[in-house]
Amino acid sequence: MRNITLLILLFITTISVAQEKEEYPQDINKKHEVKINVLGLLAFEWLDVSYEYLINEESSAGIGILTGFDNGNDIDNYRKFSLTPFYRRYFSSKFARGFFVEGFGMLHTYERDFDSFFNGNNMTTNSENKTEFAVGISVGGKFISKRGFTTEIYLGLGRNLGGDDNSIAAVGRGGVSIGYRF
Repeated sequence: MRNITLLILLFITTISVAQEKEEYPQDINKKHEVKINVLGLLAFEWLDVSYEYLINEESSAGIGILTGFDNGNDIDNYRKFSLTPFYRRYFSSKFARGFFVEGFGMLHTYERDFDSFFNGNNMTTNSENKTEFAVGISVGGKFISKRGFTTEIYLGLGRNLGGDDNSIAAVGRGGVSIGYRF
């Protein structure tokens, strides 16, 4: 008797799960997204905006532009500008949302301090502006409302190519972005 009851419950559960609809169906004709990184804006005083084109349900390509407007930030004051093309691969059954892995390239301009020394009671620091290119990888997640508003969280690390002894070795990429899919 227990086995029959268990089989009936299992059958009913299977049928009810199979009949569930997607909670927020996505319009697969919406293939464009614009976003702003609110974490970068609030924490680092960077304006970081991006555009993403959805190639298909599993991949997208886009570009981000970042400009820094605070030279006194202690955490990441060196970054002045970056142009970052990226390619994303989504690992979800939903249309271009959920967990993703991203490969990116970053052309960035930054100010690098070197040769600090004391001149009497004053400290003198030499600095120079540098422009370099880095490649890297990021991971993250994207969440989409039924009206097309997006939120994404991502974090990545890249390696500078070329450079000299005064170059930085690695670049970071990350943020919490909000945007709209249209």
